[in-house]
Amino acid sequence: MLELTFLIPLLAGLVAFFLPRTTARPLLVLVGAVHLGLSALLWIRRPVSALPDYFAVTPEGLLSLIVISLLFLLIAIYTTAYLDITEVHSEHIFSGALLIFLSTMTLVTLSDHLMVMWIAIEATTLASAPLIYTHRSAASFEATWKYVLICSVGIALALLGSLLITLSMDAGGVDAPVAFSALAQAAPRLDPKWLKAGFVFILVGYGTKMGLAPMHTWLPDAHSEAPSPVSALLSGVLLNCAFLGIFKTNKIMHAAGLGHFSGTILICFGLASMVAAATFILKQLEYKRLLAYSSVENMGIIAFGTGVGDLGAYGAMICLIHHSLIKSSLFLSSGNILHGYATRAIESVGLLARRMPKTFVAFFSGFVGISGMPPFGIFIGELLIVIAAFRAGLYYYVLVFILGLCAIFAGFAQHALRISFGESDSPDPIHEKAWMVWPQYVLLLTSLTLCFWMPDTLNQTIGRAVALIGGGFP
Repeated sequence: MLELTFLIPLLAGLVAFFLPRTTARPLLVLVGAVHLGLSALLWIRRPVSALPDYFAVTPEGLLSLIVISLLFLLIAIYTTAYLDITEVHSEHIFSGALLIFLSTMTLVTLSDHLMVMWIAIEATTLASAPLIYTHRSAASFEATWKYVLICSVGIALALLGSLLITLSMDAGGVDAPVAFSALAQAAPRLDPKWLKAGFVFILVGYGTKMGLAPMHTWLPDAHSEAPSPVSALLSGVLLNCAFLGIFKTNKIMHAAGLGHFSGTILICFGLASMVAAATFILKQLEYKRLLAYSSVENMGIIAFGTGVGDLGAYGAMICLIHHSLIKSSLFLSSGNILHGYATRAIESVGLLARRMPKTFVAFFSGFVGISGMPPFGIFIGELLIVIAAFRAGLYYYVLVFILGLCAIFAGFAQHALRISFGESDSPDPIHEKAWMVWPQYVLLLTSLTLCFWMPDTLNQTIGRAVALIGGGFP
């Protein structure tokens, strides 16, 4: 059953390549529903893989998998309506690539072997590149090549990091499978020098795909040029997959007694990402690029919290979940705005509250949530990270963290208010299709619900995911 979770969308994607133009649309929704059902069964049964040296159900993998399943189903529903109003070249290729993209992301969440994880993350690049080039413009072509080249360099560095970790096994005389779970158990016997070097290369390599500064340069172009459903997947799901590779390696570092080393590096990269995001958000001219830089910020928050550990690691996982839900909603809403106003320029968009009231509710609620304001869950995650940083005595670091949050909020608020209530050339209302609005509402309501009621199984899974790095509630 474990392998079916990524094999079914893979086979469906290959079939979609040969279907007529619009036939694959219901296939997207069908596969999304089946995938969500299989993911829910993994939560209930926790089966053992037929290839246990390569695949395993891990707490952090489960968290990412259930988010992927829910997001893909809702985005697939949105996409069926989106394709009715947007011209997409070779729609069967677009649909097939979406399904294969789902398969590769699922493969990442279930990978327990270092090299299988590397292959899966590289496969996400190859599967998503055609999606970025969907509109086949000069700008999308440039964004696609920048995405492929920069991420491929990063992935190559991650491969070197994986090889260095295997050298730490040889130097320490460890005879075990090259799997994250096995390495965590044997971590005290791994050679610390090779292990440190491996972690640095993996952090830089997968951090490139995750969007950490200064390796984030591909992200604003790719997210802004891709169709809005693809941007929602890239920001809401793909970045999490890259983080999984870093997170699992960080667990090995903690098990080896090197948590201070890896934590300090994660904190520095996290703060650098927040500062970089704040710099560009304050003077941003396009709303899709604004959302892209917001993703850089949130990946920085997650890296910072993971590096702090303790409550911060728990807060980082909370931010990971809620960022996926809220940011995907925002990118879907940006698709509605782009359809209604036919421009990505912030200055050319206004009176959203009057012209597109349903989209306005989703967009402005998403702004409140992604900015870390209550009652949305990112506020809770950030609060836990700040408390953990103070408890760890990281006063200067947490000061930069808080100032970065304030600067980003000020910049984002300025743009969101301009879009929602600013002047517009035409006050006429714009037709909003229900199928292109209610998926955002479901995502936002899910985020709100998890703030007031979190199922015990979800809370326990988060606790198990961060237990090895000292996370969770005391």
